[in-house]
Amino acid sequence: MTEMVYGTVPVREGEPVLPKWWRTVDRWALSCVLMLFGIGILLGLAASPPLAERNGFAHFHYVQRQAVFGGLALTAMMLTSMLSPVVVRRLAVIGFLGAFLALLALPFLGTDFGKGAVRWYSLGFASVQPSEFLKPAFVIVAAWMMAASQEIGGPPGKLWSFALTVTIVLILALQPDFGQASLVLFGWGVMWFVAGAPMLLLVGMAGLVVLGGTVAYNNSEHFARRIDGFLTPDVDPTTQLGYATNAIQEGGFFGVGVGEGQVKWSLPDAHTDFIIAVAAEEYGLILVLLIISLYATVVVRSLLRLMRERDPFIRLAGTGLAAMFGVQAMINMGVAVRLLPAKGMTLPFVSYGGSSLIAGGIAVGMLLAFTRSRPQGEIGEILRGRQR
Repeated sequence: MTEMVYGTVPVREGEPVLPKWWRTVDRWALSCVLMLFGIGILLGLAASPPLAERNGFAHFHYVQRQAVFGGLALTAMMLTSMLSPVVVRRLAVIGFLGAFLALLALPFLGTDFGKGAVRWYSLGFASVQPSEFLKPAFVIVAAWMMAASQEIGGPPGKLWSFALTVTIVLILALQPDFGQASLVLFGWGVMWFVAGAPMLLLVGMAGLVVLGGTVAYNNSEHFARRIDGFLTPDVDPTTQLGYATNAIQEGGFFGVGVGEGQVKWSLPDAHTDFIIAVAAEEYGLILVLLIISLYATVVVRSLLRLMRERDPFIRLAGTGLAAMFGVQAMINMGVAVRLLPAKGMTLPFVSYGGSSLIAGGIAVGMLLAFTRSRPQGEIGEILRGRQR
């Protein structure tokens, strides 16, 4: 009966894993991610040597570390993308529990590395940021709850996911880490919208976000300072935003030339949060538009493939991952051009970072696993076939 309604695609019995993966994976999205990582290495060669010199390391210390972390991230992405959605869900639940417990233990065992927010565990040779690994796992768990609520006699999954979201957002806001908190809230909101949330409820949620922002502004000096800096009409040229703004203006359409940029000598976060400023100064608007198009291609192609998916869990989880991936890139670039308040958020696969790179690889691997072609058809295709 299912085949009569939906149709099928041929299934090749006994096909090896790698050929099957290559035949079903979204190769365009995969290629875009690999290009983003290559661009990140290229920009790291320009942006990180000044910082390495100031810290007494070898000239390409951070580039070598990025290559190692990136290799781990790409390996994790490939392996995760080969898994079935059921296995991805099971591993994500385990990973969520581990990351959530690590997040709870941060105030007691974590460190702030002098940045004013306790977000990391120091391992000596590297650091781990639990919130980076929590995000993709949370999306899977929340999507599972929402999908379960759509079943006849299913649990109140939407309510459970809401309670879980509020808990995580509050924990992140207390660090404080408003950037990651906003990403978690946005990812959940997109999934809730796709799951069929009424508009009145979404408007109410938007009102609660505004109320929460007001409370945070009045009670958090860290939050208020960033909002005030964003709202002020004049930019202090000696701040990170001032340096980044000037670098983007200097770059123009074609940039000042490879290695000729000056912003990397002034920005302490030139290789992480403000790496797009280095790209704009040395390579100009051309490279920035290429980077934007690569992110847009991954997100749009993933959403188009998910529109053909019949499984509500896969559709919700994939949509949440794609939205979070795209919005994180948008926030990072929006901060650099002063369209958004400073968030301290990396540019996926381009910025330097261990936790962000590896967690990003896992997240995109999950997205590629969910958007792989599976033996299913669309009703529209069957109807068109019958009309011929």
